Formats: sequence, structure tokens, C-alpha cells
Amino acid sequence: MTFKDLNLCSAIIEALTEKGYQSPTAIQQQAIPHILSGKDIVASAATGTGKTASFCIPILQLLSTRTQRPAVRALILSPTRELALQVFDNLKFYGKNLPLKSAVIYGGVSQGNQVKEISRGVDILVATPGRLHDLIDQGVLTLKQVEILVLDEADRMLDMGFINSIRKLIKVIPPSRQNVFFSATMPVAVMGLIRGIAASPVQVSIEASPKTSIEQSVYYVAREDKRSLLKHVIQEQKMTNVIVFARTKYGADKIAKDLANSGIPAEAFHGDKSQNARQRALTNFRKNSTRVLVATDVAARGIDIADLPFVINYELPESAETYTHRIGRTGRAGKSGSALSFCDLDERRYLNNINRISKKNLAVVQHPFN
Repeated sequence: MTFKDLNLCSAIIEALTEKGYQSPTAIQQQAIPHILSGKDIVASAATGTGKTASFCIPILQLLSTRTQRPAVRALILSPTRELALQVFDNLKFYGKNLPLKSAVIYGGVSQGNQVKEISRGVDILVATPGRLHDLIDQGVLTLKQVEILVLDEADRMLDMGFINSIRKLIKVIPPSRQNVFFSATMPVAVMGLIRGIAASPVQVSIEASPKTSIEQSVYYVAREDKRSLLKHVIQEQKMTNVIVFARTKYGADKIAKDLANSGIPAEAFHGDKSQNARQRALTNFRKNSTRVLVATDVAARGIDIADLPFVINYELPESAETYTHRIGRTGRAGKSGSALSFCDLDERRYLNNINRISKKNLAVVQHPFN
């Protein structure tokens, strides 16, 4: 199948061709036709499967064929600034040949420029929940003409405590809209939220890639030896690009500082860093001037690195779903990757849960700090 088989307009096909894309991914093949037909949809797909284009492309096509109005007609809600910016970049590129305007709003920066952009007229608005409600409460933004609502990374939005914000939003947008939900996992809480918003959405699910393309292993290690093991593994495996997951912002800072002091270029990546600092860290990481990005779970949702070979769980997450999100940073789009997990005695219960959910035991690796 090619993108032309999806009956996309020539303007979007031209943009896709310029990007070098000819064939849609599995999630795009399934999701795009349903969205184009105006149906509500719930799509479950792992990171790196092309999910962002799965909703950006049909939204652009739908709005370009409808009567234009000087109001927000599509609202895309993202959990983090980085993800919102990525969605906005996708809209700009795929819609470059269309007469549609997109804008992005998020917290951590002045409202001034964002308010000006909205006042000029916007067809598609990408927003984080906090900044969106700020502007609604101030009377700067109205959403009475919204035709399409997208919740991107719905599971992470619930993890971050945005459920009340979402429910509040539903009350101020038209009930006749089309609803689009994307989520890497579908826990009970997410399905409960969706049932309260959409009556009978089409459900699409794509098998997560980690089962086939990510080599997963575990290192049993005492907590006090984790830093030494981390440096050993990075050097021994000659890692030039690796994301290390820490449980807390303070922990991420300490790990990054320790690595840097040992001659391994590393930067912390978490919510206490300014937007500019996080963007700078990502740029350095992509240019390989920073070898290691030490991230918290929430901040890492904004990281989009196409060819990331390694992920290290310095501390195991409490839930198997968070583990799936973490390792989904590597092995993307069919490429191979490695996910290494450090497990101390207190974390054995988390590992047991991961093994149970994945229905297989992670391979145990021997090392000098056993």
C-alpha cells in the first residue's frame, strides 16, 4: 500500500514525497481511513510506529475540504511541551502546501506571543492542558467551533494527573465533535475516560515493537554499585547515544553530574529544566556532543530520537506500563535496540511484575559488580 491508496490530496502527497515517505506504517494504514471517514477512534500503538502522522495527516485533509472559519477547528492535546512541539512540527510540514494555520501553546514561557498567534486566527491548535486552561479562563481562547478533538498519549496524560483538566475541557467544546484518542497502552483508567467521552469509537491496535526488535536484559546489582556499573556498561559497550531513566529529578541530576565528572558527556532532562535548556540538551544529544541523556519518565515523553540504540533503566519503574514506555524509546520503526535494566533487591517486585506482564523473563547479565 502507498499513501496514494489512502486517497490523500496532492498537497499532502507532495509533502510526504519530499520527506521520502511512500508507504504508510501499520497504524497509519488502519487509523487514517477511519479518521477521514469522521469516526471516533481509539488507537493503541507503540512509540516509533508513525502515530503522530496518523492523526495529523487526516486532520489536515479533512479541514482543507471543509468551509473555513476564523476559529479553532481542531484541538490536539499533548501531555508535554516537547510532544506538543513535535506534533506542531508535523502539522507544519505535512500541511505546508495547504491554506491552514496551526499554532502551539504550552507553559513555561510567556503567554504574549502565543496569544498574538491565536488572535490572528488558527485552524489547528496544539496545546498542553495547563496553558490551554489558563487561556480559556482568561477569556483569550474560545473553543466553540472545535470539530475534532485529539488526545495524544492519553495514558501519560492520566499518569500526569490531567484527568480533571480533560473533563473540564469536554464541557466547553461542542458535543458533536469527532474524537481521536492515541495511547501506547490502554489501562482501565484510560478506557474509563474514553467511555465517558465517546460512545462507541472504532478500536485500532498495533502490536508493540519491543517484543521483536528490542533485546531486553537485567543486571542484578546493589544500589550502591549502580553508578559504577553504569559507567562500566557505557564504556564497555561503547555507547555513544543512550537514554538513562531515573526515578526522580534529583536523581537524574546526580547521575548526569557523576557521569560528566568521569569524562562521559551527560545531561539531565527533566521538568525543572527550562524549555530552552531541554531543547539545548536534545540538540546536543542528537549531535552526539552529549552521549548520555538522564531523564525522568514525564520529561522523556517529549524525546523523539529516531535511531536510539540503547535505553538503560537505572532504576526500575513500579509499573510494567511505564517500563513499556521507557524501552519504546529504542527499537523504533522496526530497527533493533537494547534495553538494559539495573535491579537492586528492593526492585525485585517490580521486575517480577514486568516479567509477568511480558510473559517472559528478562535475560540476566553477569558483571564485575555482582
